[in-house]
Amino acid sequence: MRIGIVNDMALATEALRRVVESKPEYRVAWTAKDGAEAVQRCAKDRPDLILMDLLMPVMNGVEATARIMSQNPVPILVVTATVSGNYSLVYEAMGRGALDAVNTPVLGPHGDIAGGAELLKKIGQVSKFTTSSSRIEAVAPIVAAKSSSSAGPEFPLVAIGASTGGPQALGEVLSGIPAGTQASFVVVQHITQEFAKGLATWLSERSPLPVIVAETGMLLEPGRVFLAGTNDHLVLRRPRLLEYTPHPVDNPMRPSVDVFFASAGEVWPRPGIAVLLTGMGRDGAAGMLQLKQRGWHTIAQDEASCVVAGMPAAAIRIGAAKTILPLGRIGQAIVSQLKILAQAKP
Repeated sequence: MRIGIVNDMALATEALRRVVESKPEYRVAWTAKDGAEAVQRCAKDRPDLILMDLLMPVMNGVEATARIMSQNPVPILVVTATVSGNYSLVYEAMGRGALDAVNTPVLGPHGDIAGGAELLKKIGQVSKFTTSSSRIEAVAPIVAAKSSSSAGPEFPLVAIGASTGGPQALGEVLSGIPAGTQASFVVVQHITQEFAKGLATWLSERSPLPVIVAETGMLLEPGRVFLAGTNDHLVLRRPRLLEYTPHPVDNPMRPSVDVFFASAGEVWPRPGIAVLLTGMGRDGAAGMLQLKQRGWHTIAQDEASCVVAGMPAAAIRIGAAKTILPLGRIGQAIVSQLKILAQAKP
């Protein structure tokens, strides 16, 4: 894997270089001292991954991420010494296309490096994420739908999946949902556990509905947004009951949209709404197809409005999306479909 390093501090760049080169399968493609230089270098020599600092002169990491993802898309991992103090910038960078974030390793006076193991772990996760096959596997056999019944929650469920560029897309979609909407929303965004709570706060500032991190044992309630918040998969064990599970353990997408969609299809007593937003890879496509086959209304973001169209495009390719819409119209489409579901409720 060829890796680009973007950092204006020579000591930080050297620490990153040493960590990268500690693994024989990784090598440094180039280094850049600011975002503008990174954009130029990426245009001439696109690496397999970029380690992007946030606070830099000339052009910061958020703007550089946005430009690279629009001109020469590359997996980007935010690596900054100020993750805990700049959550807002981290989420902005993720909204523009960064996959994850980690603290910059620190080079000690004796050549020792603190934080290198965590960086290598993140690089490994990104490697699995980006090298997974783009081919959609055969959809697993669908468990026969339960007989229709009035039992279970009276409110509808809206399940939303997102990845690369997801925070910004989620903020726009949720901003269009009126306060007091009598539906429960579950969001599965590819994000590591340490950033989930901050993302929930960041989204709450943009959403008329409160956004909270889902916890095992929580019951879904109408008028709230539940965000998957651990490195395990969020599932429904029975109508309304949320739980986390490590299975399937070999799924590099954590938490997985497919896993939640599949559990919702098996457990939720009546068709709801499933939405697949911008994201690299194909997570959510197979699960969305299962939901569509069960009568759910499925919406995929169109390619033009995506930061990376991989996930919704995969769903569209296998016929899982009933509706394909630009990002700016998805919120209203959810509201309109909720009205239809309310009228059809037995």
